[in-house]
Amino acid sequence: MEKEKAQLMFKLAFSKKNWGAKYERLEHFKKFSNLDKVIKELLKLKWILFYKKSNYKAMSLNPKYKKEIIEFIESQLPEIKGMIK
Repeated sequence: MEKEKAQLMFKLAFSKKNWGAKYERLEHFKKFSNLDKVIKELLKLKWILFYKKSNYKAMSLNPKYKKEIIEFIESQLPEIKGMIK
């Protein structure tokens, strides 16, 4: 599950660049089998911000914890070290 968290956050941070007010719809993360569990755990850590709109749900990474998020991603996915800024 830790690796799935890192993969989800890497997708938000690197390819989407979703930090703070820029968020991505949950429907774009269908490939993650444990998406609900991963989101709940990341919300507990306050590493993601969750938005509920009238017709969709979305999330982004919390910029307050940028350093911790990047360190976690790089510890779980060492092959991407240095790619996130």
